[in-house]
Amino acid sequence: MIDEAATFLPVRIAVLTVSDSRSAVDDRSGDKLVTLLTDAGHVLAERAIVRDDVDAIVARLHAWIDQEEVDCIVSTGGTGVTGRDVTPDALARLGGKDIPGFGELFRWLSFAKIGTSTIQSRACAVVVRGTYVFALPGSTGAVEDGWTGILSTQLDSRHRPCNFVELMPRLRER
Repeated sequence: MIDEAATFLPVRIAVLTVSDSRSAVDDRSGDKLVTLLTDAGHVLAERAIVRDDVDAIVARLHAWIDQEEVDCIVSTGGTGVTGRDVTPDALARLGGKDIPGFGELFRWLSFAKIGTSTIQSRACAVVVRGTYVFALPGSTGAVEDGWTGILSTQLDSRHRPCNFVELMPRLRER
């Protein structure tokens, strides 16, 4: 539920496309994600495309995690089960705190649309040094499902009973 009396706080979101074949010209999933987040009132902090390579993904994510201007990172692509699908492996190397419910909820929502094929998705999320990192599959449908079904409300400071935004000031506490 959105509390319309509460103040909306825009989140600064970096978008990462993981792909060996996409470029800025044909990155439909990245474009979709940028449109969804900006239409919701959030700020596109950064955007990049990196190849399906664990070291390249980890390097890009660490660079953004260390930027004050980035509150959250959403990636698209590389979450499948083939040999080149390494985004979840990269997130595991970041050394953060897993958010297992994100992947579980994504697959539950996806099941309603694509049935048991959702089992091939390794969508996942972590918190690393105070920054949320979400990994979605690379299709535009998956990006839309992940955004509209989960992130649009959890990244909305007005969502009740709770949301990820209200936790941001406490993510670095020990």
